[in-house]
Amino acid sequence: MDVASAFASALGLIAGLDPQFLQIVGLSLRVTLMAVLLAALIGVPLGAWLALSRFPGRPAVIVLVNALMGLPPVVAGLVVFLLLSRSGPLGGLGWLFTPTAMTIAQTLLVLPIVIALTRSTLEELWTEYREHLTSLGLSGARAVPTLIWDGRFALATGLLAGFGRASAEVGAVLIVGGNIAGHTRTMTTAIALETSKGDLPLALGLGIVLIALTLVINAAAFGASRIGARFAG
Repeated sequence: MDVASAFASALGLIAGLDPQFLQIVGLSLRVTLMAVLLAALIGVPLGAWLALSRFPGRPAVIVLVNALMGLPPVVAGLVVFLLLSRSGPLGGLGWLFTPTAMTIAQTLLVLPIVIALTRSTLEELWTEYREHLTSLGLSGARAVPTLIWDGRFALATGLLAGFGRASAEVGAVLIVGGNIAGHTRTMTTAIALETSKGDLPLALGLGIVLIALTLVINAAAFGASRIGARFAG
């Protein structure tokens, strides 16, 4: 099959709402959205604590978090695999090669991004508004909700960046998910598999959706940053 025919067939899969196609896209979105949600629930409080707290070794923790933003996905996948394997400490849960394992792996990838951006954003805001907030009786943990609200657009941009990284990830979900058809096959792993098999229509169709999703994420991040700049101005 030539490229033009494959592209036409890919558009047909998208327009025809092929069940296999929708299942792969739906699983990818569910896993990624859950990973971003978990990373936000864990990372925003940790980032806020790191922004406002002062303790020995804090610079080293900040350096470590920043370094983990570049954590190779296959390493995150390997860590989760070792934890969830039969001989691992969490092997009894039976989560390996399930969407849950994939969610955990993607959460590990997104979490450092959320922590680092939250820390940077809230620390900058705290430096700017510290005297004003303190005069209102808002210091320490009591100032966090106000700082988060003021930095909401910057934090939203960070979450979108995390979503973009997780949605485009291959290595970690392949290791812990196994790329099982109808169960743990995501857009990225399916693209890799179908391309190697020569099934270009499905690979191209998923690629088109992934590119469109990336464009939407970047547009949303750009919009959030512009709106935040207007509010700050």
